[in-house]
Amino acid sequence: RSVNIVAFGNERDGFSEDSQQPSLIWSYLGRSALISQVDSSLSASHVGNQVFIEYQACIFGNVRLVVHDCPFWDIFDSDWYTSYRLIGEADIIVIKYSVNDKTSFQELKDSYVPMVKKALNHYSVPVIISAVGARKNGVPCTCPLCTSDRRSCVTTSEGVRLAKELGATYLELHTLNDFYIQKYFGGLLEYFMIQSLNQKSSKKMKKRKKTQKFHRVQPPQLEQPEKMPILKGEASHYCADLHNLLCCCPCADVAFYPEDLSMAVEAHKIILCSVSHLFMLLFGVKSLSDTHDTSIVELAQSLFAVEAGDPFPSSSHGVPPCVQPVRVVVKDSVFCSCLPDILHFIYSGAFQWEQLEEDIKKKLKDPEKTEHVLEKVKCILKTPGKINSVKDCKSHQIKWLNNTSLRLFFNTPVLADVIFKIQGATVPAHRAVLVARCEVMAAMFNGNYLEANSILVPVYGVSKDTFLSFLEYLYTDSCCPASILQAMSLLICAEMYQVMRLQHICELYIITQLQSMPSRELASTSLSIVSLLKKAKFHNSECLSTWLLHFIATNYLIFSQKPEFQELSVEERNFVEMHRWPSNLYLKQLADYRNYIHSQKCHCTVM
Repeated sequence: RSVNIVAFGNERDGFSEDSQQPSLIWSYLGRSALISQVDSSLSASHVGNQVFIEYQACIFGNVRLVVHDCPFWDIFDSDWYTSYRLIGEADIIVIKYSVNDKTSFQELKDSYVPMVKKALNHYSVPVIISAVGARKNGVPCTCPLCTSDRRSCVTTSEGVRLAKELGATYLELHTLNDFYIQKYFGGLLEYFMIQSLNQKSSKKMKKRKKTQKFHRVQPPQLEQPEKMPILKGEASHYCADLHNLLCCCPCADVAFYPEDLSMAVEAHKIILCSVSHLFMLLFGVKSLSDTHDTSIVELAQSLFAVEAGDPFPSSSHGVPPCVQPVRVVVKDSVFCSCLPDILHFIYSGAFQWEQLEEDIKKKLKDPEKTEHVLEKVKCILKTPGKINSVKDCKSHQIKWLNNTSLRLFFNTPVLADVIFKIQGATVPAHRAVLVARCEVMAAMFNGNYLEANSILVPVYGVSKDTFLSFLEYLYTDSCCPASILQAMSLLICAEMYQVMRLQHICELYIITQLQSMPSRELASTSLSIVSLLKKAKFHNSECLSTWLLHFIATNYLIFSQKPEFQELSVEERNFVEMHRWPSNLYLKQLADYRNYIHSQKCHCTVM
């Protein structure tokens, strides 16, 4: 350990007769009780002139002290490399001047302090400015040719300003006696020495810790498991399915006619009744006693007339497919001319009100007739007992036909025209909804199959609860499985009837439930993930089967201990081993690291 001090400047009075006055640095080294074994030597620059005196000593017992005392400032002019090197190696810098030599001070301030500042630009070194001597108060001569003004004193304020410019500590030493040398100058110098030693010790410790940390055996880094495949949900096409039902009109059970019976517009009771209480009244779903809104009753009687002889205006147990659609006469010719647009509006979800307004305006080209038709539509779609306040209807305000509307008719015999027989129980349904929402059932009820002309349709290979969940999705476009096993059963049913969106919903439900399962629960559960994998593969659920394989590989340490792990095929086992987490390489590195740590603990480094 060492401390380097560099001192610049001459503290002796250049006009003093006492040229043997000892220097500040030598006085301190000779008088301090902390310093021992002082050696000095002269150093010269390449031009052979004396540049600085080098002192070497010991301080604080075992700390090497090196002092370079440069009494002449022209070292910066004659040997700039040496001067910059000394400042760069210095731990403390001392700048000295005599308070009675104003000219030397001015030269120091104007010429050499800027050089010192430039050299200190990249270093953080404490600087001490020492003003040495007692000021002589004689009045200088005013003669312009006289040089006695050199004896003008350097004031305290001038010294303080210089110290502020360098960010230094300012001292005034009126004489070089024991008090000023040891207590005043020496105390400050030794404070900076201790500070420098502490900083060096701290840096050394940090470097040692960094080196030890670098050479220390590090534990193996566990990489994150591979990202599992992301399943994207399929957008709903619920409204589009119902709109297509109107375009193709399979299973139509109602036909609207004008009074001259010149044309027919077919529709479906189940869709109309799910939207309007007026149609419920018209087709016998509700009786007059159930309807407390007289405006709906009056509009139904004035606008529509169901033909006499209708076989099932109030049927509640299903109708045979061979029965002709109910004939409904529309008494209002203007309304009847707009009926196709109104039905398109209803089947599209009854939320494109602006589009309906535009279509009717283009067709009628009469504001009064347009307003007349739109008011009737609002009355048809109104809720009984509520004032029709939707004068300025907007799309976001009117949305009657949605996934809750058909829920009213789910698993009820009202307007049902097909009955499924499953596990000894019967489940009523509506052909129009089934055909619209499921392509397999559309082919079954409209093709050359036995079910096309049968009311009772048996269902095999699926439980009643699962089939009810399947039908609920067709009616409401949503499903909420109670468990992973129920979701898998519903997925199998969806694959059987080729309802792909429901299959994706079940896949996402299974994945979400498994991902949220803690490791402890996953290890203790009786649910067989391998069995789910086998079923997913068998029923063509490629996304789910791929995800389950990744799931088993990611939780390898859990599943490899279960008996079901042996049921994996060779191909599946190879995939799991290849993508397992943690990997075999990591486990080997971890074992080696533990062995190393154990061996280090067995050998005591202290005793």
